[in-house]
Amino acid sequence: MARGVRGGQGLARVAVVVRAGVAPMWWLGVFAAGVGLLIPGLTGRRIGVMAGAALFIIATAVVSYTRRKRYVALARPAVRAGKHDVLQDRAVSVRNWRRGHRWWLLLAWLVALGSSFAVPVAGGMLLAGCGTGLGLKAAWLGRRERAENALLWVRVDWLGAHGGSPAGKTVKAYRSTGIAAGDAAPGGARRRTAALV
Repeated sequence: MARGVRGGQGLARVAVVVRAGVAPMWWLGVFAAGVGLLIPGLTGRRIGVMAGAALFIIATAVVSYTRRKRYVALARPAVRAGKHDVLQDRAVSVRNWRRGHRWWLLLAWLVALGSSFAVPVAGGMLLAGCGTGLGLKAAWLGRRERAENALLWVRVDWLGAHGGSPAGKTVKAYRSTGIAAGDAAPGGARRRTAALV
């Protein structure tokens, strides 16, 4: 955990924490859905695929739009980060989230695999939809950051033991920095370095 010095705080990018679950949820979901295609299941593959497509769309919409008002409410009173605040690297934030959620991800994957014996593909598509929804939420945060020309940060000690609840009850407000601060672009993706001329 990053810690500030002389009264500073360790800060993690809000969009990076949101985005951290996209890849593991997406790939675990796709893998579970792929395995599900090999299992006839109780309902049959055709019904399973149709149910999976519906669950994917629903999960994407629900995860993408959930708690947006909370993010806006936390961002509105954001104050500028101080010179003694320590900005956590993108890789550290992602690693903390994935370590904190590894058992939950494993359980979700096993449930998605197991559900294929009843409804093939559906569980995997649901998990992949959750990952897609997080990606859309991170992209929405990125658009807000570009519009405000400011990146949003959250205190690391407010994220909890699992390293991921940037809009949780313990979070009181966000900090902000200039758009060029840190090593992640708006939306939490890796910042592309300018090509050398």
